Amino acid sequence: MANHKSALKRIRSNRAKQLRNKYQHKTTRNAVRNLRAVTEKKEAEELLPKVVAMVDKLAKKNIIHKNKASNLKSKLSKQVASL
Repeated sequence: MANHKSALKRIRSNRAKQLRNKYQHKTTRNAVRNLRAVTEKKEAEELLPKVVAMVDKLAKKNIIHKNKASNLKSKLSKQVASL
């Protein structure tokens, strides 16, 4: 266990950040899953910008790698275009 006040605070703040990152990541994964499940082009085109924004935010905060974000956006936009 930590011995310093600052180390105890670091443990608390890391846990809070971990929970926030986990929530954002899971929410984005669900949004991607929902977008892939959509079969109507109009609905998919409305969802795509929202999902792309979510993915960009994760990449900006280093929750996911920027190349993974780029690959995800590319695959999703190709899938929406093919509907």
